[in-house]
Amino acid sequence: MLRNFFRPKVELKNFDKMGKFYITTSIAYVNALPHIGYALELAQADVLARWKRLKGDDVFFLTGTDEHGRKIVEAAEKVEKPVEQFVDETAAKFKELAGVLNISNDDFVRTTDQKRHWPAVEKMWRKLLSKGDIYKANYKGLYCVGHEAFMKPSELKDGKCPIHFKEPETIEEENYFFRLSRYANELESIIRTEEFKIVPAGRKNEILSFIAEGVEDVSFSRPSKDLSWGIPVPDDPTHTIYVWSDALVNYISLLGYAEDGENFKKYWPADVHIIGKDILRFHALIWPAMLLSAGLPLPKNLFVHGFITSGGQKMSKTLGNVIDPFEVIKKYGADAARYYLLREIPPTEDGDFTFEKFEERYNADLANGLGNLVARVLTLAEKRTAKKELKISADVRE
Repeated sequence: MLRNFFRPKVELKNFDKMGKFYITTSIAYVNALPHIGYALELAQADVLARWKRLKGDDVFFLTGTDEHGRKIVEAAEKVEKPVEQFVDETAAKFKELAGVLNISNDDFVRTTDQKRHWPAVEKMWRKLLSKGDIYKANYKGLYCVGHEAFMKPSELKDGKCPIHFKEPETIEEENYFFRLSRYANELESIIRTEEFKIVPAGRKNEILSFIAEGVEDVSFSRPSKDLSWGIPVPDDPTHTIYVWSDALVNYISLLGYAEDGENFKKYWPADVHIIGKDILRFHALIWPAMLLSAGLPLPKNLFVHGFITSGGQKMSKTLGNVIDPFEVIKKYGADAARYYLLREIPPTEDGDFTFEKFEERYNADLANGLGNLVARVLTLAEKRTAKKELKISADVRE
């Protein structure tokens, strides 16, 4: 019974195989404070990491923050803070969330870390360049600041980004590009055969449909005069490495990819990347293509969760329905917060969070269900040990 309770509701490739187990969350973008959706991702990764440790596996669990890009600069300017101070303060809140939520991560990556992260990004860039997969060209396209990405007209809904509900900007400039199109057929094959498994199947089919429509090369840099907050392109400081070609490398940078370190040799490839559905294409297309170009093994699983709504509506400051995970944890405790997220939110679909629903689940399952069970067990234990000293902590009795 317990085994079935703790197992994921979806099948992951090689999940039951004993040995090393490397799991990651996506890295949180620090243009804003943590939200309840990221707490869900942390909890999902943590329960898998803890389960594998209980089984005796050698687990490495990585999370962290993505701290470069135009949105970061704009967010810092909005609150009139130097960008370095802004990212330090915001990244600290994400690290704090992992702590108060009792997340058992083994390391925490920051993409502004010039010693631990930047060398790996520079090495990856040079690998792709030497393969002939990076080239410079003029480009005119629709740029979504929210995604930090160029978009096709066909991806827009009523002329707006379907995720951020804003019209993209038309940008014309010289960029470095990555030959993603070169890997379209190979990507289609490894995804279809599940050499690189995408969970759930609906997300796999979404990516296969996207590939079938035609894969274009992607921008991998921005002119430094327009965006200097980031990692300079090796040997060309007039360009800044584009945020996604920087951020995705985090999964190997903290393992020591730059120096071919022991952890990299030991833990790569990742067994599971856990991400939100809004960044699926970056992780299902660009990241594996980069790895193929660099001659590196592919991750085994890409696990994609949905969004958390509030009262059936997308969370927004305008509506005043944004759920602060710190508030939830402070009021109900980390265990109750984790329980709701893992019990009530479908692992791969959108789910809803309101304090009313939370309290209903809290009272029904934890206070009444589990609470009554514990009370009965304690009563029986006290009766059966009437002549022996039975010490029960006040926390348990409450």
